[in-house]
Amino acid sequence: MAPVSVVTGAGSGVGRAVARTLIEAGHRVALAGRRVDGLLETAADAPAETVLVVPTDVTVEASVDALFDAVRDRWGRVDVLFNNAGTNVPATPLEDFTVEQWSKVVDTNLTGSFLCARAAFRVMREQTPQGGRIVNNGSISAQTPRPNAIAYNASKHAITGLTKSISLEGRRHRIACGQIDIGNAATSMTDRMSDGVLQADGSIAAEPTMDVTHVADAVRYMVGLPLDANVPFMTVMATTMPLIGRG
Repeated sequence: MAPVSVVTGAGSGVGRAVARTLIEAGHRVALAGRRVDGLLETAADAPAETVLVVPTDVTVEASVDALFDAVRDRWGRVDVLFNNAGTNVPATPLEDFTVEQWSKVVDTNLTGSFLCARAAFRVMREQTPQGGRIVNNGSISAQTPRPNAIAYNASKHAITGLTKSISLEGRRHRIACGQIDIGNAATSMTDRMSDGVLQADGSIAAEPTMDVTHVADAVRYMVGLPLDANVPFMTVMATTMPLIGRG
């Protein structure tokens, strides 16, 4: 049977690219996100039997549980979760960062990822055959922070801990977990890179981007492995972006 995958944040950007690539690879894919119009656009060219659109707010426990209930009702199992939904706020110095800004980012990027991973884990543990794979979207900010982005940096560093914990606890249930750290994939979120962004030394510099399909191909490789093999961490980035030696 074709694998069943859940992609969060599937209405645009990385999530859309990954969802379409997995559909092309023969997966049945549940598209989750807050904007129904974006999800429908992602699903537009997919055969109806291969796609399920489920409007979801990953920050709300009941909404996440309803997503996985819908997937299990439709296809009976979950083989893959691409934990991709995320958000950010405009660059803000630490001393001016509000609790509201902090909560918006952390609730989506970290708590949302936890809620989706927990729901997927529960299904994967109980299904027959048992097991599955969770891939978390980390970002290179999980390794090296950008200035004036404390909530995003903290949430993405925390995703690394989430990935390691899921990987550890998943062993006894044949649940593998990995993380992809993405650097400057060309999406609406990185449009500003070409205009110049703040660097660690205080300068403003344009940064290179890469085609988002490279990210989708990397995720396809990760989820295509048998469950006795895993990529715990992968970095995919525009070759000359300032990560190595940043600062």
